[in-house]
Amino acid sequence: MHAAAASRLGASDPHQDGPPDYRLVPPAIAAWIAAALTLGAPGKAAAVCAGAAVLVALLLLVPRRLCAPGSRPAAWCVPTAGTRSERPAQSAPGRVAGIRTTAAGQALGLPAAMTLLCAATATTAAALHAADLHRGPVPRLAAQHGHARVELLLTGDPRTLRPHVRGAARAPAAVVVEADAVRVTAEGRTTAVRTPVLVIAGQPVAAWLRLLPTTRIAVQARLAPSTRPGDRIAAILSVHGPPRITGAPTPTQREAGRLRAGLRTATDHLPPDARALLPGLVTGDTSRITPELQEVFQTTDLTHLTAVSGSNLAILLMLLIGPPGIAIRAERRGLAPRIGIPLRLTAVLGGVLTIGFVIVCRPDPSVLRAAVCGLITLLAIGTGRRRTLIPALATAVLLLLLYDPWLARSYGFLLSVLATAALLTIAPRWSAALQRRRVPPRLAEVLAAAAAAQAVCAPVVAVLAAHVSLVAIPCNLLAELAVAPATVLGFAALAAAPLAMPVAKALAWLAGWPTGWIVIVARRGAALPGASVGWPGSWLGALALATVTVLVVTFARRLLRHPWLCTAAVLILLLVVLRPVPIPGAITGWPPPGWRLVVCDVFPVRSAC
Repeated sequence: MHAAAASRLGASDPHQDGPPDYRLVPPAIAAWIAAALTLGAPGKAAAVCAGAAVLVALLLLVPRRLCAPGSRPAAWCVPTAGTRSERPAQSAPGRVAGIRTTAAGQALGLPAAMTLLCAATATTAAALHAADLHRGPVPRLAAQHGHARVELLLTGDPRTLRPHVRGAARAPAAVVVEADAVRVTAEGRTTAVRTPVLVIAGQPVAAWLRLLPTTRIAVQARLAPSTRPGDRIAAILSVHGPPRITGAPTPTQREAGRLRAGLRTATDHLPPDARALLPGLVTGDTSRITPELQEVFQTTDLTHLTAVSGSNLAILLMLLIGPPGIAIRAERRGLAPRIGIPLRLTAVLGGVLTIGFVIVCRPDPSVLRAAVCGLITLLAIGTGRRRTLIPALATAVLLLLLYDPWLARSYGFLLSVLATAALLTIAPRWSAALQRRRVPPRLAEVLAAAAAAQAVCAPVVAVLAAHVSLVAIPCNLLAELAVAPATVLGFAALAAAPLAMPVAKALAWLAGWPTGWIVIVARRGAALPGASVGWPGSWLGALALATVTVLVVTFARRLLRHPWLCTAAVLILLLVVLRPVPIPGAITGWPPPGWRLVVCDVFPVRSAC
């Protein structure tokens, strides 16, 4: 997530935000954990857990009449304001303590019950989605590695697989696309189903890459089970030959495909790196990004810039309505008030922009999270209610997990939520601490946002990439300077392409400059000798990194009080990242004095000095 954009969008206003409201956070976390566990659990176990959660919640919400005065309270009866105990009269201090205990029970009973009900609902939704993977003939045919004629409804964009090279042999190009099997014909029987599958197709690649989501195709395929247990697909379909289209995509997807193709055409004349990155940054089209460029962005922890994310939507919404912290005040900013659009119409236009963004850029986890958060905030702005972003984030998580429980196992969704939560909770405190030490406010906000997002996301990134980037924060800060102009100009080129291609090419040329800057930052950062260090790519490694992060943050507070210690720590970090040649040479004795060139072959190993 782009720290600066999110920081601007989440800037608080004391007249509108009030104290942080965390009441919806426990239900969201409980629903997340319940959905993640249920997707890999048997259906009966899920039903038992959901039923038990509902039963306990009902006991916590027991009506007052079951605990009426004069009746003997049950052991499970939660005390209420109208419930009297049968104990003897107590002294005044005793009565005060009893009132406090009763109030505490009331305060904890309702939130606990709501948390259990949310967990039960998420468990039920996840169990229903997981049941789709075991229903119908597709799982049975996949287990038998059978053949069938399958009619598919595409749910994603086709994308090319990286060719595998083994020795002198190179695997042929292939295309993968996610789809729902809607009709299966095997063993002389046709069955209507709705089963998620993954299609791997060979030649002709061009015919497959032209397909759009919501297109219906018919293929003759060989089915195989998923290679990863607990995945969201029921089978892998291997297809040879071109697809036979049986149903055209929806008009909305056709228009979205035309816009995406127009942006690709408008960027054809750009330098290679900008031509590859700009479509990904604007619409999520990563078809031109090479493995080498992807590795560069992974080393510097800038992979969120290779494809569109929720922060791009935040930039566009802020351009339209300005910072939402002052969106309902007279001094609100953005394009809408400048051209005289009323507040409620501005909220409606923001909703239309959000929906269009999701359609064109595809409903990836980060995009969905930002879209739902944005719609909730726009609803608050349109109705004049107090804007609270933490409840909006928790509500978005709850709604999305109920809509698609598989998001509970999505690393992209986890990173998006963690980054947003860090920007809303940790970054403001760190920014205030920096400002107390005479750091300029704007610089303090940017530094705090980048550091907070990196601190909470680094353990998850370590699980995925098995490394820790030491240049992530400075690279993110430098790249952030170009993200907003590249996003705005890129979307302007996207909108202009169907109407005036020369104008779109001019806008794309302008967007190519900030996009090129992002690539330069990534390449220069990845080229540093100590850009990243290896780290165990497991959840145990993530826990270790989180512990190290907490220790670093704890000691950093003390270091800030001693300028000389801060300077020494920064110098040590620079030496680790830059690794000047004399330092490794003095420690390891390699390379030897007077070296000019070192050549290393696999067989035999040789060196020239």
